[in-house]
Amino acid sequence: NQMNNADNESVDRRTNTKNPLINCPLTKPLATAITIFSLAITTLSTNPQPTQAADYGAFTDEQRFIAEAWRTVDSVYIDRTFNSQNWFQMRQDAIKKKYNNINEAQAEVEKMLSTLGDRYTRYLPPAKYESMVNAATGNLYGVGVELAQSGDRVIASDVEPNSPASRGGLERNDVFVGVDGVKFDDGKATPDDVAVVVRGPEGSKVGVVVERDGKKIDYILTREPIKITSVRSYMGGDKPGVDGKVGVVRIKNFSGTTADTVKEQLEDLKKKGAKNIVLDLRGNPGGLLPGGVDTASLFLETNKPVVFVADKNGVVDAQSTFKDGIDLETPLVILVDGNTASAAEVMTAALQENKRALVAGEQSFGKGIVQTIRQLEEGKNGGVAVTIARYETPEHHNINKQGITVDVKTNVDCEKTDALACLPKEAFRKI
Repeated sequence: NQMNNADNESVDRRTNTKNPLINCPLTKPLATAITIFSLAITTLSTNPQPTQAADYGAFTDEQRFIAEAWRTVDSVYIDRTFNSQNWFQMRQDAIKKKYNNINEAQAEVEKMLSTLGDRYTRYLPPAKYESMVNAATGNLYGVGVELAQSGDRVIASDVEPNSPASRGGLERNDVFVGVDGVKFDDGKATPDDVAVVVRGPEGSKVGVVVERDGKKIDYILTREPIKITSVRSYMGGDKPGVDGKVGVVRIKNFSGTTADTVKEQLEDLKKKGAKNIVLDLRGNPGGLLPGGVDTASLFLETNKPVVFVADKNGVVDAQSTFKDGIDLETPLVILVDGNTASAAEVMTAALQENKRALVAGEQSFGKGIVQTIRQLEEGKNGGVAVTIARYETPEHHNINKQGITVDVKTNVDCEKTDALACLPKEAFRKI
């Protein structure tokens, strides 16, 4: 159960992280988990926020919690109109109310953030916040299944080899109906919601109900430490109509080490005779933005634009390559699907718009914004995920809610171990 998500949000415990421009999930990807929902690009700040109201000390615990949540969002949120509403008045109204317990205050914060009209800016209850932190810091105990959004359902987009899920019999595209008595069949569940319940103490049991071919199947699985293999490669062999053998590098999410791993896998494939390379990004929800930027740079000449990131003040960080990559000539194809998002889209757009790769598959997810995760009350009352920046492609396209248009439309349902089965020879044409 992986966490990138939808929220693929990564967590950074550094202090003094002002306006961090790093991606998320879960992320990630982190030698962690992925909640594949196309997650967010994130960091965690543990800095206490300064108080602003003279009467802060007179607040109840619940009112202080609400004031801190409001202030945290106010300090970094990218939309300074706050969805064209009186954001300060909303704070005043919220802290004037009387709350019987912290649960009522948490519900008030959730309601307040929902008015922003941004699904990625949200309150994270303690269990969800802790789950994200544990996933990003490697303390992950689960069953080894990647989760993705498919319409109003949460499905298994992949199953990690030799994991409890794999050994137990879970399969790709299984639909999650319930976990440990918590139902997820109301059409409102996200991969993040499912992941929080699936994870738990090492060695503990978890009951999973999935739907497959119209039938419900129950599994009892034992949670184990899960190490996600985020990069894999294999020789795809010969493809009729394609000049030379094809090597495939599958990237499941981006972390700070992804570029180095891809470089190693690329060199290995070339030693095995690969004359064409496929980068399989199906189901990749993103992860750390620098991971996507660095991986794209492996294939680009110096001084090529990769991405533009704009913060709440409109300040644009133009990120370009600073040296030639290691491979500027090998024919390159990127395979994407509707769950390819965030940092994965950054890399895809960079290579497509710099005329370095052809993109095949289907329209990508369309997540062009960056999140940070901030704890509340030292994490004991959860935290908030907040959108802090947006990015544009090298040609200044805003792909948020739009996605990347592919050069060659293809089926994307082939096995994750056989990307060539999805690709017609047209995908390997010269750019």
